[in-house]
Amino acid sequence: MNTSSSSSTDTELDVDILVIGAGPAGLYAAYYAGFRGLRVAVVDALVEPGGQVSAMYPEKAILDIAGFPAVKGRDLITGLLEQAAAFDPIYLMGEQAQSLAHDVSGNAVVGTSKGRTITAGAVIITGGIGTFTPRPLTKGLDFLDRGLSYFVPDLSAHQGRDVVIVGGGDSAFDWAMHLEPIANSVTLVHRRDKFRAHKSSVTKVYDSSVQVLVNADVADVRGNGWITEVDIAHKLDKSTTTLRAQSVIAALGFTADLGPMLDWGIDIDSRHIVVNTRMQTNVARVYAAGDITDYPGKVRLISVGFGEAATAVNNAAAVLDPDAEIFPGHSTEQEG
Repeated sequence: MNTSSSSSTDTELDVDILVIGAGPAGLYAAYYAGFRGLRVAVVDALVEPGGQVSAMYPEKAILDIAGFPAVKGRDLITGLLEQAAAFDPIYLMGEQAQSLAHDVSGNAVVGTSKGRTITAGAVIITGGIGTFTPRPLTKGLDFLDRGLSYFVPDLSAHQGRDVVIVGGGDSAFDWAMHLEPIANSVTLVHRRDKFRAHKSSVTKVYDSSVQVLVNADVADVRGNGWITEVDIAHKLDKSTTTLRAQSVIAALGFTADLGPMLDWGIDIDSRHIVVNTRMQTNVARVYAAGDITDYPGKVRLISVGFGEAATAVNNAAAVLDPDAEIFPGHSTEQEG
C-alpha cells in the first residue's frame, strides 16, 4: 500500500506530534494534528500503514464507521491516508519505537529500532493491541508462504484453489464467506463444535457451500514444494480424512506484545494503557487513543478510536501552546 505523504531517512527528527501506530486511530490522529497546524510523524513496526486492518482483513466489510453502511478495510485505510496527505505527515514504516525519555524542555525523545531519534512535543500511542504475532499451525510450518498463510491480504491469490481454513473465530468465518464465491472449494476446520465467531457469520457459512468440520484437527500437511493435501483427524471416531488443498489459512488467533512500551513507566492494566478523559497517560506529554487504551466504560470500536484520537490531539495541542484552544472549532468553520 503506497502513501502519498513523505518518509524520512534522517537519523534525527523534530516534530510537534509523534504518533506511534499507523492503524485507523493513528492515521486519523495524523490528519487531525495536521489540521491543527502541527508537524507530525507516524512510526509503526509494520511495513504498511493500516495496522490490523491492512494485515488481517483488508477485504472485510467494516460496518461500524459512521456514515458508511459498509466499507472495505482496504478502502477505509486508503481514505484515511488521503485525508492525512494534505498535511504531509512523515511515515516511518517497518520501524519500532523502542525508548522514551524527556529533554530539558519537557519534550518527548523517542529512539527507534533503526537508530533514529525523534524529538516530539507530545506522543500519541495508537498501537492497537501492540505488536501481534499469529499463532502457528505446527503441522504446516514447512509450507509457510508455499500454500500456508496466516492472513488474507488479497482474496484473488486463492481464486480457483481448494482452500482449507483452520480456526473458529471471526477471521476464519469472514475469510470462508469471502472466498466461497471464488475458490474451487472451501473447508473450515475447527477443533471444537463451538465457535467464537458472531452467530450471524456462522449461520451464513453453514448456509453456503463451505464444508465445516468440527471436533477436528490438522494432522498432516503434504506437498511437493507447494501444499497439495491436508489430513484431518476427527476426534470423535478417530478417523482421518484427506482433503485436496492448495491453500491452507491458519486463523488461530495471535499473541500481542506491547514490547518496549512496558519499560516506559506508563500505567498499563491487562495490556491496555490507562488514560483519563483527556486521553493522557500518567507520563508527561504522552497520550493514547484507540484499542490500546483503557478507562471506565471503554468501548473498543474503530469509530470510538477516531474520537479518542481527536481528543488526544486537541489536548496535546493546548499543552504545546498554552494560548491555543483545546477545541479549535469545526472544520466547516475554517473554509474559505
